[in-house]
Amino acid sequence: MATTLEHRFAGQVALVTGGGSGIGAAVAHLLAAEGCAAVHVGDLNAEGVRTVASVIKGVAHVVDVTDPRAVDAVVSSVLESEGRIDVVIHTAGVDDPDAKARILEAQESGEPVDVLTRLDDAAWRRVMAVNLDGTFHVLRAAVRAMRPRGRGAIVTVGSSAAFDTLTGYPHYAASKAGVHALSQAVAKEAIAFGIRVNTVAPGPVDTPMAARTPDAVRQKMAESGASGYATPEELADNICYLASPAASNVVGAVLLSNGGRFTV
Repeated sequence: MATTLEHRFAGQVALVTGGGSGIGAAVAHLLAAEGCAAVHVGDLNAEGVRTVASVIKGVAHVVDVTDPRAVDAVVSSVLESEGRIDVVIHTAGVDDPDAKARILEAQESGEPVDVLTRLDDAAWRRVMAVNLDGTFHVLRAAVRAMRPRGRGAIVTVGSSAAFDTLTGYPHYAASKAGVHALSQAVAKEAIAFGIRVNTVAPGPVDTPMAARTPDAVRQKMAESGASGYATPEELADNICYLASPAASNVVGAVLLSNGGRFTV
């Protein structure tokens, strides 16, 4: 008998990073609605992650994905309490509000965008540490946890900006391109142990992070595609498909979810 959509994660144990808001919160809600026995939600935002976990009757973890020991500790905690992890969804990520402000500055003045020459090492490292290093830490811990049982599904979140780079966002584009390459390389290794790794590459999504984008920049980004900003729930649908048995033959994919802005 085919698994119904409402029960495609029946009895499974899931961990969602970045689950305190936005895409991660939408994923946590969907996993719980579709039958997960336990949904563990991790985020650096303690208030946000505890609120989401309380609503879905999950378990909250305050975690900084840039810290490999903290990531390992959360995964170990899930294993200790549940005995296994079946699904890991890694949505934690950051943008750069200062770079967005400089894009707006150029848009309003008519001058060329000048982010690169004013981008300091700390801003570069912050974006790389969360988006790329954090993905490495989560992938490594997840594969270590899943390998003994010989199965599992992992989904990471990249960005369409890795393909169609936004002028003035070199560090973000580079970090997300790294997420794609890292995830695909890990996918080729992990499938030998029964673990599927895939990636979703969103276009603009209406999240709290996106809300920090200046209005004029948001408008220009919204106009770049046929459908404007996606909702977190639309991305959650894509992500949970990749994590579900329906995608059992999908390995190492980078799924564009960008409203038709471009194809690859």
